[in-house]
Amino acid sequence: MVTGEKRQQLSWFLTIVIVAIVSFVAGARSDALFANVASVFGVRTSNKTIDLSSVQKTYQELIANYDGKLDTQKLIYGANRGLVEAAGDPHTVYMDPDETKEFDKSLSGQIGGGIGAEIGLRNNKPTIIKPLENSPAQKAGIKAGEVIVKVNDEASSDWSVEKVVSKIRGEVGTSVKLTLLSGGQTREVSVVRQNIVSPAVESEIDGEIGILKVNRFGDDTVSLARKYASEFVEKGVKKVILDLRNNPGGTVGAAQGLLGIWLDNQIAMTERRGSEIVKTLRTTGTPILGNMKTVVLINGNSASASEITAGALREYGKATLVGQKSYGKGSVQIVLGLPGGSQMKVTEARWYTPKGKNIDKTGIEPDVKVDLSSDDVNNNIDPQVDKAKSL
Repeated sequence: MVTGEKRQQLSWFLTIVIVAIVSFVAGARSDALFANVASVFGVRTSNKTIDLSSVQKTYQELIANYDGKLDTQKLIYGANRGLVEAAGDPHTVYMDPDETKEFDKSLSGQIGGGIGAEIGLRNNKPTIIKPLENSPAQKAGIKAGEVIVKVNDEASSDWSVEKVVSKIRGEVGTSVKLTLLSGGQTREVSVVRQNIVSPAVESEIDGEIGILKVNRFGDDTVSLARKYASEFVEKGVKKVILDLRNNPGGTVGAAQGLLGIWLDNQIAMTERRGSEIVKTLRTTGTPILGNMKTVVLINGNSASASEITAGALREYGKATLVGQKSYGKGSVQIVLGLPGGSQMKVTEARWYTPKGKNIDKTGIEPDVKVDLSSDDVNNNIDPQVDKAKSL
């Protein structure tokens, strides 16, 4: 039996085949016809071209005059990267095949040979969001907030997150040298790579309080969160703390699923291109904790899907937010496959909370502001969690 979705896919496939045949027979430009037909099915495409003759000329002069060996494939990757970076959006990035593999691993938690630290863009600089517990990074003294200015003596302050991650990762047992900047001071740290598996969700029960710490919004986030939420109910938990601190985000689908633990098929967010609402996304799943008192922890490194979750839970009156103002990433990216195994992550829209607020560059202010100092961290004190427990 052909389901509605399969029927649509089949129809789309047959249409493309027909267009290709017509284009061949008629001698027409297939890209123009494809663009026209694709729009009927809601698929965004373009038949516009750009004059790259100057790039070709640059390549010819480089080949003719450069004293050294050149890797043609790297030049192609570099040209693609430069084109995408020229858009001027730090969240719109080109990923070569190696970076694509690392990006896919980051969503699944299969990090491989790495240092065990989450990295994100802060002030357009690659920054340590947090070292994982008992990781090589933590044992080497690497701290959240440090900017990565060099990787193995290569200047990295203008690199994408994907490029930094790909350079840091490598064979288990080998070392990587990082130059880190914090408080105007730089220092060098050498870290031995180990096999790292990052848990998407961690849980803890403290008396009648269940703590759900979500580290990323990836492939297994929803299933793990639901498992722990069910355990909270079974063990008589009376209040839940959802810890989204230092969570850089991930997939929107994971945010919809996590929200579905509290909300029943309600609007999680809307996406807009300009002033037009192009997509309305609802929560998914059964609200296991729908009536559970909940406190959400956020800070300056809570971004994207973390902000979608925190914003919706507060606007529906399901949670109190505690901590510090969130990062402020109110845009939505789509990942597009490119020839040769590369990918491009492109900002395709802006997202808005259920009540119609966009938090891009402004972030979400907590209901109860509580700071966490470096002294608190060094002394293993967490006033934000303490406050959440007391509410």
